[in-house]
Amino acid sequence: MKKTVFLIILSAASLFAQELQVKAKLFNADQKAGISIFEGDVNIIRGNDELNASKVTIHTNSAQEPTKFIAEGNASFKIKTIEGALYVGKAHKVIYLPKTKEYYFYQDVHLKQLDDKKEIIGDEVILKTIEGKAYAKGAAKEPVIMIFNMPEDQNKTEVQKSEKND
Repeated sequence: MKKTVFLIILSAASLFAQELQVKAKLFNADQKAGISIFEGDVNIIRGNDELNASKVTIHTNSAQEPTKFIAEGNASFKIKTIEGALYVGKAHKVIYLPKTKEYYFYQDVHLKQLDDKKEIIGDEVILKTIEGKAYAKGAAKEPVIMIFNMPEDQNKTEVQKSEKND
């Protein structure tokens, strides 16, 4: 079993050209099915990206390369896109497809883009890190909420200052 863990981590690291570190309290693998399940305070780190959840299932192909990550249970994450945008957030479920570098977030999603000070709150959010695109959908009774941090209007501030001096 330890050999399987080592092979999965080694294959994942070569796929991403970065080290992939997975920590968990429990581990179970089915090499023939290409499924590895990590449970209990799961923490995955790859470069600047981090994923935390109660349970993470990693699917691999016949070459033992990861093809899909499914994080479930109070998932939290930190993501840096190819263009350098920084995201942090949480969701009940996260699916990551490494080949296309796409993230799918489900249920009570809160995604915050740190460098542009934007937030997306919804029930389903898709983040395509190669294209730099995001899509969101609200729940049946709740709309998608997008929050922008607007810089203060410089002209308005200058007018207010000049009015005080008069």
